[in-house]
Amino acid sequence: MQRTTVIQQEPWELRAEATWGNAPAGQDVVALRDENDQLRRALAGRAVIDQARGMVMILTPCRRGAARKLLVDVSRQCDARLPEVAAALVAAWEGKPLPEHMQRAMRRTLRRFHSDTQGCDSRPASGSSRRERP
Repeated sequence: MQRTTVIQQEPWELRAEATWGNAPAGQDVVALRDENDQLRRALAGRAVIDQARGMVMILTPCRRGAARKLLVDVSRQCDARLPEVAAALVAAWEGKPLPEHMQRAMRRTLRRFHSDTQGCDSRPASGSSRRERP
């Protein structure tokens, strides 16, 4: 990557003084724009994932990690990327129909989640596990 040294001659005027490196300036600009686009897409995808995760946390009383795991499970069952599943879920919240295969995957995942959490919350009664002595 090329580097440019900028020397300030006057308070209102900046001028590039020296440039060194192997790549021409045009290639650096293209590489930086590509990296910038990738970062923008990643941040946009993350925002949608966070929104969908919040929806799952509200609808299914669970913590943040469990909500993400639910979304990941649905994305694996649908063979879709996580941002795609999150975007479809947010769109469904806004009135668009959720695709049929995602509905089935969501139902399976929620059933499994609820059956797993049912056993965790139930505790034996305090007196039922002890034997009474005569």
